Amino acid sequence: MSYRTWIRASAALGILLVTSQAWPHHNMTALFDLNDRVTFKGTFTKVDWRNPHIQFFVESKNDKGQVETWSIEGPPPSFFRTRDIGRADFEGALGKTVTVEASRARDHSTTGLLRVLTLADGKVISACPQNC
Repeated sequence: MSYRTWIRASAALGILLVTSQAWPHHNMTALFDLNDRVTFKGTFTKVDWRNPHIQFFVESKNDKGQVETWSIEGPPPSFFRTRDIGRADFEGALGKTVTVEASRARDHSTTGLLRVLTLADGKVISACPQNC
């Protein structure tokens, strides 16, 4: 392989890697209304700690007393790690009562974008300023 071919192949691979990371990312304001905030308490049931965004689930009772499962999306794991919050903080909340403040999905489903999560022990996990 010639030096020129190697440089071209390396450049093409670099471009492919950069664009493949950006491809699954979406515009949060297209999915969530940042002005439509909801706050609720419920039982933390599951967390998916993965890129490009973490996701967790909370079961909460609505105004009619019916249980709803909320799916809450947050920033990537690296956002939390730089703030000394890790997977263990989220996994430690499983089965416990938490308070969630989120921006509601534009379709008014039980889906939201994390703003603030308050754990049972009082620890506050904020996704601000990224999601606020």
